[in-house]
Amino acid sequence: MVLKMSRMKYAPLLVFQLVLMVLYFVFVRYGDGEDVGVKGFEDTHVMIFIGFGFLMTFLKKYCYSALGFNWLLAALVIQWALLCQSFYHMKDNVIQVTKKSLLEADIMSATVLITFGALLGVASGVQLLFIAVVETAVACLNIWLVADVFKAADVGGSIAIHSFGAYFGLGVSLALRSKPSTEAPATNGNTVPAVDLNGPSYISDVTAMIGSIFLWIYWPSFNSGLTKTDAEYQRAVINTYLSLAAATVTTFIISSAVSKYHGRLDMVHIQNSTLAGGVAVGSVCNMHIGPGGAIAVGIGAGLLSVLGYRYLTPKLTKLGVLDTCGVNNLHGMPGLYSGLLSVLFAALATKEKYGAPELGAVFDAMKDDGRTASNQALYQFIALVVTFVLSLVSGFFTGLLSKLPIFESLKENEKYDDEINWELP
Repeated sequence: MVLKMSRMKYAPLLVFQLVLMVLYFVFVRYGDGEDVGVKGFEDTHVMIFIGFGFLMTFLKKYCYSALGFNWLLAALVIQWALLCQSFYHMKDNVIQVTKKSLLEADIMSATVLITFGALLGVASGVQLLFIAVVETAVACLNIWLVADVFKAADVGGSIAIHSFGAYFGLGVSLALRSKPSTEAPATNGNTVPAVDLNGPSYISDVTAMIGSIFLWIYWPSFNSGLTKTDAEYQRAVINTYLSLAAATVTTFIISSAVSKYHGRLDMVHIQNSTLAGGVAVGSVCNMHIGPGGAIAVGIGAGLLSVLGYRYLTPKLTKLGVLDTCGVNNLHGMPGLYSGLLSVLFAALATKEKYGAPELGAVFDAMKDDGRTASNQALYQFIALVVTFVLSLVSGFFTGLLSKLPIFESLKENEKYDDEINWELP
């Protein structure tokens, strides 16, 4: 009986896929060619499936799951997100799918993959699928609040994508946490304790670097893809590139200074904190922050991320809040940092600095609603706070629901192990 249930554990996903098919038949139509020139779709696609996938292959015996579940979750979320995001903008009960809406769905899948990073090896495949479906719906609601209600500027998604995904994941992890065990490590009947699978091997760290480098190269496209003007696009690319470069140099320096073996580099920092500059500049990449400002943002991001990995993650682990990939340090705190920077630069925005058309392109409400710079800054802050609270609370309750027996939670000895889900060679 158990074997039969195991064979059918993904059957609900097939039902959900068929429901999506019906919804697409009923509501979705091709859009016109207005968005055909949208930039960044192809590059973002590479980031989602190669960048995120390989970045998470650092665990010594979880590479199949890192790549496979990354692929499955992204393929599912892209379909579901396109419906959820477009629900708020339907015309005559019709959803028009365009290259821009596909890009937005791709970006939304990053939210779920960030959450996946926090739960890597900790949640079962069925749990991950359930969490992804719920998170996508809530995250699309949050994007509608951020972009349409608060009209906050967040072109690179540092608030609505990175912060949301990180703190939703930590909320789930908080709900899934187990009490610290006082028992001695399992020995599997031998005198030698079992191998701790929550860690890398030399080869798995190398494959994870493939993901890091792909993400690093394509991050300017991710941040600039939804810009509206050529000047805005160029600023976003330049600011993102400079911030990434500065974060990378800072990461190497700080990693050497604070690593357990002083003077050596920690591969965890190099794989992740080098990317923090892309997150930290996301909300302000299309603003007039100046090339020097972009470098300053990257330096701050690299410093914040490395110190988070070195000192904060161990404290969270002791509290039972697992964050396998350290998404709080790569996406969460740099996302909050970017949100606070957006408050500052919104307050400093003027027509003299931007020009009227550019000011309206970056800050929609300052054009359409006549919003002042100080009011825009206030709404940037409100969007950040709402995102943080909504992600953490909704993640926690989703985590509680995912503990129901139907979702097949992993036992302690099943975590971080591909053998639970894959036929291994």
